[in-house]
Amino acid sequence: MTLARVEDRRLVTGRGRFVADLVEPGCLEAAFVRPRVAHADLAGLDVTVARSMPGVHAVLTADDLGGVDDVPALFGGDDLPPWRPLVVDRVRHAGEPVACVVADDRHRAEDAAGAVVPDLRELPGRPDAATALAADAPLYDGHRDVVLDQELGEPVAEATWADAAVVVETDLRQQLLAPTSLEARAILVRPEPGGLTVWCSHQYPHALRDGLAAALGLDTGAVRVVVPDVGGAFGGKSPTFPEYVVVAVAAQRLRRPVRWVEDRTEALWAATRGRGQAQRLRMAADAEGRITAIDLHVDAAIGAHPVGAGIPVQTGLAASGAYAVPEVHARIRAVLTTTAPTFAYRGAGRPEAAYAVERGVDLLARRLGLDAVELRRRNLVRDFPHDTPTGRRYDSGDYAAALDRALELLEPDTWRAEQARRRDEGGRPLGVGVACYVERSGGEPGILEEYAVVEARGDGGFVAGVGTSSTGQSHETVFPALVAGVLGVAPDRVRLVEGDTAAVPEGHGSFASRSLQMGGAALHGAAGALVVAARERAAADWGVDVAHVGWDGGTLRSGERETSVAALAPLCAEHRFSSPPAFPYGVYGAVVEIDPELGSVDVLRLVAVDDYGTVVDHGVVHGQTLGSLTQGLGQALYEDVPLDADGVPRLEQGLLDYLLPTAAEIPPLRLDETAVPAPDNPLGAKGAGEAGCIGVPPAVVNAVADALDGVPGADPSLLAMPLTPATVWNALWGGAR
Repeated sequence: MTLARVEDRRLVTGRGRFVADLVEPGCLEAAFVRPRVAHADLAGLDVTVARSMPGVHAVLTADDLGGVDDVPALFGGDDLPPWRPLVVDRVRHAGEPVACVVADDRHRAEDAAGAVVPDLRELPGRPDAATALAADAPLYDGHRDVVLDQELGEPVAEATWADAAVVVETDLRQQLLAPTSLEARAILVRPEPGGLTVWCSHQYPHALRDGLAAALGLDTGAVRVVVPDVGGAFGGKSPTFPEYVVVAVAAQRLRRPVRWVEDRTEALWAATRGRGQAQRLRMAADAEGRITAIDLHVDAAIGAHPVGAGIPVQTGLAASGAYAVPEVHARIRAVLTTTAPTFAYRGAGRPEAAYAVERGVDLLARRLGLDAVELRRRNLVRDFPHDTPTGRRYDSGDYAAALDRALELLEPDTWRAEQARRRDEGGRPLGVGVACYVERSGGEPGILEEYAVVEARGDGGFVAGVGTSSTGQSHETVFPALVAGVLGVAPDRVRLVEGDTAAVPEGHGSFASRSLQMGGAALHGAAGALVVAARERAAADWGVDVAHVGWDGGTLRSGERETSVAALAPLCAEHRFSSPPAFPYGVYGAVVEIDPELGSVDVLRLVAVDDYGTVVDHGVVHGQTLGSLTQGLGQALYEDVPLDADGVPRLEQGLLDYLLPTAAEIPPLRLDETAVPAPDNPLGAKGAGEAGCIGVPPAVVNAVADALDGVPGADPSLLAMPLTPATVWNALWGGAR
């Protein structure tokens, strides 16, 4: 099924309502003072001039926030350092806010922010995990820099390494990425008697409600969060951010609505990052190509605040990849650094794991003299459910079928023949790469549930409420159609309500590819429960057994009796759906060509075969695949947050310094799906939002490494993402021609 998107008419005709579009009488605008130093003691702030400037209503510093609590961590932890809304005594990453100016408009606010003079005493930075681990003193007094140190699976036995036919080891880098959504962060807060109404570009409105209430000392019922249209998120809009707390305080103090809309410079300097791992991989195999052990050590640079400390654990949990490996061990350390906080970014830990494992499989194949595809085939998980040594239970799948279909689309034999011809006769180096992946969708314990309610109205329509929150995933189209399918009515009779904590009392938002898998299943259950409730009400009214009451598209019948569900209104039914996580999977393939003079990489073909379980709307899923695939290309070839020796981003020219793939960089694509239903979900659905970010990078890098294998003197071990021309040229020629 592919439906015409209901949202599109509003969005493409400029009638969308984003936070920046909202009109609130008397609304003031906020701007933040953000020093461009990575690490410094803050000895003082001179705000005298700023406070006297025309149109300025307030200049807030940490001294003005007495009684305001620390910013709450989204996924808590023990003994975490405090995250204050504004810097108290020390700046710990470039762009960390030290003051907030509130003025009549953004122009006056920014002018006044530029007049605030911070007295800074710079300190040595620690831009990565290795530097932080070697530092003489912790980033926070009384707190360890390693805020998480977790092992998954049992350590690999020494005999396993000793008995292996081949053992490979490699160091890998996952660069820091900027989740560059079209709309950056944005919030508008209107004070109410005893509380607040908040509009925010957000993924998790109920958590934001709870976070703001906790920081401000309010009852959760006193805070209403509404999520209007959102211009993308990719994981980076789930936390309660310091800026949100400060804007809420300003609105309370000034008794006026206050809005903050992050600009692109702020987003590149101070918003959350993705990835950021230093990996050490060790893998073993026997002479027949059976992988016998995987050991993965990860030091994750999580930035100056541990809001994302748990994200790297996902890498350890996924360290088996798509393979049945008897011994798998991962050690994950989350390390504080003088960079902006690292948090979830599309895939959140699983791309990092897939990259490590799939690069390792290619290294094993080369050492064993085996075809890399054949090595994968010999080790794929075949029987389900499958329990991994790191504690995952893969629910269902046919990994070999996905591999076979990907090879049909990739046509490796044709490309291998061309590769051999070029190596014999001359020509640009050409390479073929493949990568398998398994990911987790739905979330982890604590959020593996979702709430929904469906109500029949007296006008013959239905209202469906769910605890998810759209950031562009076509909820307005898919969810009403799903509910309508259960009720047997036309989709236009169903109105969706979500992203409003006053209208939907509980929920866990949209991230971890959970919208359909959890929210859709909850709506499916609520719609079914409404049918049952209507039949029971009619049976009671007519004095008949409920088994004798039928439902037909909102009409209830029993013998000669007939009524509509509208006549029983108001009538509603709730449902709370919970299940284990699901495990989508797939196979990606790439063919690349390298310009040996420039070091540039041209992707000649990119193949993706994904299994998302049962697909409800193929058009939406295709769009999700294209979007994540493009972001995967960005990581493989272009994107990197460049830092100086202390951790200050070298992004003076914004998106001219942080490169993103455009439509011109999208290679010829061949996309397909297999469909093994999820056994724990009534829809059979698994998450579909993150696959390309997981499968593309290892497939492309493996292809480039394969191309270099045919170049005398080339060293594929020098490859590291992003594969810039300089990086590839250096791997081709060893840094000197």
